[in-house]
Amino acid sequence: MPKTSRPFSLRREAHGPGIMGILNATPDSFHSPSRQATVDEAISNGISMIENGSQIIDIGGESTRPGSEPVTIREEIQRVIPIIQGLCDQIDNPQISIDTRNVEVARKAIQAGASMINDVSGLRDSAMKKLVLDTGVPVCIMHMLGDPKTMQSNPIYSNVVEEVCAELHQKASELIDAGHPSELICLDPGIGFGKTLEHNIELLKAHETLRGEHNLAILWGVSRKSMIGQITGHEQSEDRLYGTLGVAAYAQQQNIDWLRVHDVQAHTDLLSVMRKMD
Repeated sequence: MPKTSRPFSLRREAHGPGIMGILNATPDSFHSPSRQATVDEAISNGISMIENGSQIIDIGGESTRPGSEPVTIREEIQRVIPIIQGLCDQIDNPQISIDTRNVEVARKAIQAGASMINDVSGLRDSAMKKLVLDTGVPVCIMHMLGDPKTMQSNPIYSNVVEEVCAELHQKASELIDAGHPSELICLDPGIGFGKTLEHNIELLKAHETLRGEHNLAILWGVSRKSMIGQITGHEQSEDRLYGTLGVAAYAQQQNIDWLRVHDVQAHTDLLSVMRKMD
């Protein structure tokens, strides 16, 4: 497979977070307003996200919310490929991330025009690592304890920061040692993926430790998650925007590289004002 001609650096230095817009091609994502009813609706929403300030569109065809059931690879492919193709047909060189833990889905997504892999399983499949190396695409490596169905049952760590960082650093080092540029790698601590509220807060505060010796880019996916609900008392994801924006403000202050969000316009406005006032 030829290397992609569109790699882009995931390091943003001191610019503050870039925005990765969430485009869920699933009927069961935890935040119901983010579900796309049709391919045309998904394409239209993806275009709107880009117009509103999203630098990357993250397209996923399998819900990985706590307790979710896996879908077949065939179904996942059928959900995401038409959206990727549609966005590529209507926008010049869009930066599209495929949110998947299945290598065959990632391979077909790249062939269809995706330019990044977002692997929630953290490159557990050696074939996914090989695909990243063969294509040269940027990659986000996320930490997840166990699998989506059971990850929140009773997450236990001796030291959550040490264990999460060690696992992610190992995966990143394997890529770098094999020749993949460090600026094409970002790490996601996996907020809510096998963590308690205390674990999540510890990991967010330990972002500099997570960067590691290679000074890797950091992505946070906290948008409207149960962590926000636990802090604010809002049980419904629809009521968690303001708390989510609080995390975004903290991310701007800490020079986090990327935020994966549902509400692109709200985050663009918040970050624009904060940068102007800096």
